[in-house]
Amino acid sequence: MQDLLKLAGQLNKKITDAMTRLQIAKKLNELDTNNKEINEPAFWSNVDHATNVMKRQSQLEEAINPWIALQNNVIDAIELIKLDDNSLFDDLSKQIAVYEMTYAKLRGQLRFAGVYDNYDAIVSIYAGAGGTDAQDWAQMLMRMYIRWAEDHEFRASMIEESIGEEAGIKSATFEVSGDHIYGRLKGEHGVHRLVRLSPYNADNLRQTSFAKIEILPKIDKPDVIYIDEKDIKIDVFRSGGRGGQSVNTTDSAVRVTHLATGIVIVIQNERSQLQNKDTAMTLLRSKLAQLQIEQHKVNLRELKGPIKSAEWGNQIRNYVLHPYKQVKDLRTKYETSDTDAVLNGNIDQFIDRYLDHTIGNETVTS
Repeated sequence: MQDLLKLAGQLNKKITDAMTRLQIAKKLNELDTNNKEINEPAFWSNVDHATNVMKRQSQLEEAINPWIALQNNVIDAIELIKLDDNSLFDDLSKQIAVYEMTYAKLRGQLRFAGVYDNYDAIVSIYAGAGGTDAQDWAQMLMRMYIRWAEDHEFRASMIEESIGEEAGIKSATFEVSGDHIYGRLKGEHGVHRLVRLSPYNADNLRQTSFAKIEILPKIDKPDVIYIDEKDIKIDVFRSGGRGGQSVNTTDSAVRVTHLATGIVIVIQNERSQLQNKDTAMTLLRSKLAQLQIEQHKVNLRELKGPIKSAEWGNQIRNYVLHPYKQVKDLRTKYETSDTDAVLNGNIDQFIDRYLDHTIGNETVTS
């Protein structure tokens, strides 16, 4: 019975650690607060608000109840094991095995345990070292992510795009909306390296190109990330564009600078100055949220601007098209030789491996 007691104790610890990471205690407090509001006589006077509260209650209960039930069952089993009654051994062994399987299923929730994992995402792509090849590579990556979104019936909408002089793009920013988009894509954040025979080289030599992918949670509500007006500088200027076609000729372009981090956001795609400002502030809040995640800071004024450049040594994934075909993630070590499928949007294999890898690492250190 002692071995079974040890096994049950280990399972209970894993459940407790998972519940801590999933902030079950905080969710229980929110559930209690919402229940008190629901019981107020005037609760349904604001139908939209009441509907949102009820929807949130359903989400909370769905997230909380299975974990509470599982932990209670395991604790009850531990108490029975402590009775040291050998006649109960077979039944208790079967129960613990069932609880282990239940935990394994629930553990998948840890993949999206981050504070912003249920948010939509803002994806920015920047061409790095490699000249025209890098700009072409940036456009290939943009196509890859948009194809991935389309395959899952997620919505992708362009925010800004800067076209390269000869080919490809210098940069692009677009929004992806759907279920847990930031949670799914957060592992794509980093430098991506391409090795291939260059179509832009007269000698058709092998070329290494880099592009940086920035994945941000879309923070469009000011109360989520509060930014003091004293910490930003806003400039308005005349929009511009290539060739003068469809160019906004009013002073509607907006540049927002966050003084503490030096982050600069420039938006000029909308006709309205107010729309451009709103978009710029959403991007700024999103960048600050990402920096908070990376730097573990609470005070926005303590944040430092990102410094990682898109060049050799910083990459998270290699895409090799010559002399052999391979896409390899340098963090999870997962690789595939089906490069065409990956570049056509089949990146779930990398997303899943990264999320599972993250769960494993965090569970060990928690």
